[in-house]
Amino acid sequence: MQKFDAIIIGAGQGGVPLAKKLAKAGWKTAIIEKRWIGGTCINDGCTPTKAMIACAEVAYTVANSRQWGITVPAYQVDFEKIVARKNEIVSSFRGGATKGLEKTDGLSIFYGTASFSGPKTIDIKLRTGNTETISAGQVFINTGASPKIPDLPGLAQVPYLTNTTVLDLQVLPSHLIVLGGSYIGLEFGQLFRRLGTQVTIIERSNLLNREDDDVSAAMKKIMEGAGITVHTGATVKQVEAHGDVVRVVLNTHGESKTITGSHLLLASGRVAQTKELHVENAGITLDEKGFIPVNDQLETSVAGIYALGDVKGGPAFTHISYNDHLILLKNLLHKEQATTSGRPVPYCVFTDPQLGRIGLTEKDAREKGLEIQVACLDMTKVARAIETGHTDGFMKAVVEKGSGKILGAAILGHNGGEIMSVLQIAMMAGMTAQQLREMIFAHPLYTESLNNLFMTITD
Repeated sequence: MQKFDAIIIGAGQGGVPLAKKLAKAGWKTAIIEKRWIGGTCINDGCTPTKAMIACAEVAYTVANSRQWGITVPAYQVDFEKIVARKNEIVSSFRGGATKGLEKTDGLSIFYGTASFSGPKTIDIKLRTGNTETISAGQVFINTGASPKIPDLPGLAQVPYLTNTTVLDLQVLPSHLIVLGGSYIGLEFGQLFRRLGTQVTIIERSNLLNREDDDVSAAMKKIMEGAGITVHTGATVKQVEAHGDVVRVVLNTHGESKTITGSHLLLASGRVAQTKELHVENAGITLDEKGFIPVNDQLETSVAGIYALGDVKGGPAFTHISYNDHLILLKNLLHKEQATTSGRPVPYCVFTDPQLGRIGLTEKDAREKGLEIQVACLDMTKVARAIETGHTDGFMKAVVEKGSGKILGAAILGHNGGEIMSVLQIAMMAGMTAQQLREMIFAHPLYTESLNNLFMTITD
């Protein structure tokens, strides 16, 4: 049995840099990956989806070019080329990440499925069919999450797509039915609609149900304005397959409806990839949803075993996984006391327009009993949005009354994620709404309208 200083299970966006930096610090390190280097983000998450969304945005611009005074007589969507472009980008990113690991001294890569046989002992079922056992003083779990398959009557007999398998399509669906109205469902729904597919989105509550009601309502209006049929407050009663046709029977607001399409995409959440790990052999217990609980320094209930990224639950974002590895490095290599407590959790929904989010929602703030003021500015009043023809959405910020402290923001607009990032930095710097109202920004950027946003607050 080989012995290491550190074992990282899973080569995702936290595991890869952690393995490289521990090895460079002199730790004898092993990293185990059962699939591809790069994790969900590179292989079937951020990289491929955003590459395809970029193609769909071009299709939308061409199809609607007349509003900018440009007439395009005809255009054609080459879906095979879109998929090939996506695959080329994924291959490039994956290859770069793999080469980075391979050239790191002191780092061993094992391709196979890992499972605990003891507290810090790992059995690896290698792709070759052989099994190898390794151990280490420190173990880091970065196995991520996978698509959640809901328990729906008839689903077992219906061919369905997930956010992973939908990327393997070679032909555009004629009618894509999407179950789930969060960021995965919305991004894929709009993507395929812009490429010419009929799309229906079914959501049991509101779109982006963790957001404020005004954000949810605005997103629904944007989706419907794009020609997408949206059913909210809907409960799926039955799914059926009849040849090449998929039927979804649902109840919405007391009314029964049947939706017929060519393809069904499940976008109803994610589950932790812990089943094959057999963490009970290490003394680790899972929470009620199958995730691995950790403390604010990312350590599990077993000393010396840590979890980072999506497998631990909480915010499931690439940038959070990457930040997890930084916390671990600070504490293990530099003897600091870095924690996850109080760290900002920005995120962006890559619809068009984007939704950039940071901090508290208005709903969160009011539930906490905070005395707040809400700044709100429609994108139809943003000079840059008018000039570029992107006036859907609005800017919104939650401000603590009296102190002027910015508690959170939602920017639903073109380049909304970039505008949100400016507010994130301002929040971290302790800047007030008054300071941003008077800040000099270059004209005529979108960010300049932060002046006007905070002018909507009146004492």
